[in-house]
This record gives sequence, C-alpha cells and structure tokens, in this order.
Amino acid sequence: MTTAASISVPPSVTPGLDVRTVSTMTATALAVADMIGIGVFTSLGFQVAAIPSPFTVLMLWIVGGVAALCGALAYAELAAAFPRSGGEYNFLSRIYHPAVGFLAGWISATLGFSAPIALAAMAFGEYFKGIVPGASPLLLGLAVVWGVTLIHLTGVKHSSKFQNISTLIKGALIIALIVAGLAYGVPQPISFAPSAVDMSYIVSAPFAVSLVFVMYAYSGWNAATYIAGEVREPAVSLPRSIIAATLIVIICFVALNAVFLYTTPISAMAGQLDVAMVAGKHIFGELGGNIVGALICIGLVSSVSAMTWIGPRVTMAMGKDHALFRALSVTGKNGVPTAAILLQLVIVSLLLMTQSFEAVLETIQFSLTLCTFLAVLGVIVLRWKEPDLPRPYRTWGYPLTPFIFLGVTAFMMYHLVVERPLQSLAGLAIMLTGLAVYAYSQRRPASGEDLNRIQHG
Repeated sequence: MTTAASISVPPSVTPGLDVRTVSTMTATALAVADMIGIGVFTSLGFQVAAIPSPFTVLMLWIVGGVAALCGALAYAELAAAFPRSGGEYNFLSRIYHPAVGFLAGWISATLGFSAPIALAAMAFGEYFKGIVPGASPLLLGLAVVWGVTLIHLTGVKHSSKFQNISTLIKGALIIALIVAGLAYGVPQPISFAPSAVDMSYIVSAPFAVSLVFVMYAYSGWNAATYIAGEVREPAVSLPRSIIAATLIVIICFVALNAVFLYTTPISAMAGQLDVAMVAGKHIFGELGGNIVGALICIGLVSSVSAMTWIGPRVTMAMGKDHALFRALSVTGKNGVPTAAILLQLVIVSLLLMTQSFEAVLETIQFSLTLCTFLAVLGVIVLRWKEPDLPRPYRTWGYPLTPFIFLGVTAFMMYHLVVERPLQSLAGLAIMLTGLAVYAYSQRRPASGEDLNRIQHG
C-alpha cells in the first residue's frame, strides 16, 4: 500500500495553487493590526506599579520593540526564501522536519489564533458595554466575530479592503490620541531623562517580568508570513511589510505610553487594567473614557480581522500537504479557504460561549513562543546547513540580530516555565498531541491528486 508518508508534498514544494493578490500595503496593515491589540492599552498600569520611572518604562517598550524587530529581520529572510503561506508550519517543516512543522501548525490551527480572537472579541464587548450600558459582552463578541468572518468569506479582495480601512482608521485614531494628549493634556511633574536609579530598575526582576508582557503586546509582527502565498512579489514585499509594520508599531507603542505618562499621574495608573480609560479621562475629561473605549473597539475589530484572515491559512497549508486535512485546503472561486475559516469560527464561538479562552491562551503561550524561537534559530541552522540556498533577502545585522531575539525569547520561556509550570507543560502536551495526528495522517492512502502533485510538483 502506498502511504501518505511517501507522497506528502514537502513544504519546500509549492504546488502553484496560491493566487497572489495581496499588496505590500495590505500585508503591512495586517501585521500592524495584529500587533496593536489590547496589550498596549492595558499593561502600563502594572509596569508603573513596580517601576515608577518614566525613562525605565519607555526603555521597556524600546527593548521589547528592538527584540521584535530582530525577530522580524530573521523572519524576513525565511519568508523571502520560502514564500508559502503557513508561517511557522512552513518554516519549521522546511528547516527541521515535516513533523516539527506539523506541531507548530497543529497548535496554530486549533487554538493559536482562535483563543486570541476570542479574547479580543470579548474585550470588544466589554469596552462597547462601557459606551452602551446594558449591552451583553458575549453577544457583542459573537457578533463581531461572525460579522468579520462573513466579510472574509466574500473573498481576498474584500478582506484586503476591510483590513486596510480598519487599520488606517485605527492608526488615525491612535495618532489623534497622541496629538490630543500632547496638546490638551495637563503635564505631570515627571522627567523622561535617565537618572541614577534607572539602571537598578533595568536589571531588576520587575523589569524582566514586565518584558514578557511587552513582548506579548508586540506579538503579531510575523503576521504577513502566514499569508505569504497570497502576497505579490513575496521576495520583495514580505521583508518590506514585516520590517515596516514592526517599526510603525514600535513608534506607536513608545509614543502612546509616553503620552499616558505625560498626561496621567502614575499613582492613578498604578495597578489599573484599564489604564487607557484612566488616561483618556485625564486628557478629555469625563467623556474621555468613552472616547478611548471607542478607539479600542475599532482597534479590536481590526485585530480580529487580521487573525481571522491569517489563522485559516495555516490550516489550508496543512491541508495541501496532508490528505487527512485535504478538505480544509479547498478554496472557492473567491480564493478563500471556506472550510478552514468556518472551522476557526466554530472554535472561537465555543471558546467565547464557554469563557475558556483566557485559560487556553495562558496554556498555549509557551508553545507559541517556542515555535518563534525555533523559526529564528532556523535562520542560523540554514546558513550552516544550506549556505547556497537562494536568499532574496538576508537578515540585517546577522548573526547579532537573531541572537538578540533568541536571548530575549529564551528568557521569556524560562519565566513562563517558572511562573506557570502547569500551563506551560499542558500547552506543550497539547502541541505534542499533534504527533499522533501527524503519524495517523502519514498512514492515509494516497489519492490520484496527491500522486499527480508529487509527480508534477
């Protein structure tokens, strides 16, 4: 019997089924939207509670941004060399072994995007309830997820327009908030200049702990790699979009936190989850909370849209390589993987209705971080293993930049294991269940389509 193990399509072989219609601007907007979510609007309150120094807090966001940029530079090399949709599934399959890539794809296709979508949707409901009291956060969350999914089911053209417009609106509102804060906010008696105590803060445990959450806020810089198969001129567009998006978000994050610190007393923000709402009231008065709440709602719609787009592309890529998931790779005339999108919608809806998304997100965080670590490490592995591999883009600052990202990421994984050992091990166990699924998928008999693709791939 011929098995799928002998006929599965290697990730290095792209069957030419992707339709490249996504521009550099849309790929950039996708990554920006994925990064600017709820994290930047909620984490400052916990940072200033332990680090009451404006200079050190901004350094926290700068250090996190530099680490994210180093990861983006490494991913740009991988994306240009292997311009196929799937993100880490594609990269790890090509660098190490298809089974390793499958594990990354398994966690992404099942929970890696569904849990963050559910969290963003519920946050949308909570903030919207602040504007319209009495509204149900659950129903609002389900409504935004279903509405955004319907838009993405209509085709890549409509998805691109919606993503571009929603991200531009989000960017314009963030810029407006920054300008309004500087123009109308009451300056606080603080200084952004370094002082003698700042170095002790920077090497302290609170700084290290806060960096984990800052890096989580920056997560999403690799978003464009998940739709690489749909991007026009990927060897040029992907590096540009990945790097540009990361730089844009670094500037936004540092500027936003600077405005919050400039306009709002540290004592009022310390320990507060809704720090953006607190800052909004100090900038705009009593209506400020509603203004900032509306801004966050719009931003969350853009984030939900980005993850709704990229998540099913991992499932689609896996379906092209494994007969077991073949139905999830099928695209309609509009170019979208309908079955994969609907599967993600079902998972997100279940997570929302069971209110289990926050626990799931904590559980899979270690596994997701491990996947990005292995991908960036893969740049170094490939330089040694395949020195003659065509590389349309080569990582700037190599090998320093990959090592910076690997160092920060290794520290994050250590912290996650120490602080959340059960969740980290559970997440790793969920990821490893993919090995059983992978082994089973390799035993599936080949179809005529599979054999044709291998023979002509």
